[in-house]
Amino acid sequence: MVLYDHYSEVPEEAWWWEDFTPYEIRCRGTGAVLIVPHAMDSLQMMRNIINRPFTINSAYRSPLYNARIGGAPLSRHKVGDAFDISLMGHNKEDLHEAAVQSGFQGFGFYRTFIHCDKGGIRTW
Repeated sequence: MVLYDHYSEVPEEAWWWEDFTPYEIRCRGTGAVLIVPHAMDSLQMMRNIINRPFTINSAYRSPLYNARIGGAPLSRHKVGDAFDISLMGHNKEDLHEAAVQSGFQGFGFYRTFIHCDKGGIRTW
């Protein structure tokens, strides 16, 4: 895993996930990016299974930003292997199934998005 202070600092050769950009996984508060390759590989696999774009509402969060927005103290967003994916234009069950097939294990189900992470097996 590699932390960049700003998404614009990610070198082209360090980014190989064709359907996403560093901007999409940046911390919304600081612009920093923590690249966790196995998590990004799973996100790309999920996108390949769904076979159409989806919106990432939240990915990496700096510890300060996570605290400021009331995120869980042990949030997987702080370690860069969690993604909140918008349900707009998507079926929740289809996204969940694609996430399971892609190796995600932690899931949170909300009205407007699904949370997927590489932490332990758990659901809320």
